[in-house]
Amino acid sequence: MLIAGIDEAGRGPVIGPMVLAGISIKEKDLHRLGEIKVKDSKLLTISSRKILFKKIKEIADKFKIIIVAPEEIDRCIRSASLNLNWLEAVKTAEIIDALKPDRAIVDCPSNNLNAYRDYLLSKMSSRPELIIDHKADAKYEAVSAASILAKVTRDNEIKRIEAAVGEPIGSGYPSDPVTVRFLRKNHSRFPGIFRKEWASWKNAAKKTRQKNLADF
Repeated sequence: MLIAGIDEAGRGPVIGPMVLAGISIKEKDLHRLGEIKVKDSKLLTISSRKILFKKIKEIADKFKIIIVAPEEIDRCIRSASLNLNWLEAVKTAEIIDALKPDRAIVDCPSNNLNAYRDYLLSKMSSRPELIIDHKADAKYEAVSAASILAKVTRDNEIKRIEAAVGEPIGSGYPSDPVTVRFLRKNHSRFPGIFRKEWASWKNAAKKTRQKNLADF
């Protein structure tokens, strides 16, 4: 039996993409993920994640990673038919259909497990056994492995953005003081890196407009 785990990294940041990752692995090989001590990526150090990233790709039968750009996230938020949960479901369906597992385990972003399952099924062409669960990245090793692939990929994207803009941007989350300073200074620059439907970006833009009017 082929088992898949799917998870995401970067739902909440104002800067940078959301990343979804999935791995598929034979059920008889699941113990190998335990042997390398995979766990929820949030519980691992940066160096541990990097090491595990390589080992997971070697152990997995297949893997797939999708990078969702800020512009696509903004279009989703503005859409009358989509929201961030449904966008994540669409990308999750794409991963499941690519991996073609017998069983797929998904970390659910929605409070309503049944509604999320139904929407996900509506977007899938394949029909594996589905396990939809909250905090699946802490409960299932295949999902833990996917969370590591997603997190390392997103971290690499943040490094790429920092190299492009030439200064630190922090984690990209609105709670990060480095990110807040960068956002205030650069919200109108560097097209494509900001989620402009986020309240933190809108507030930074509003404050700048108010300051410019006051200075006029």
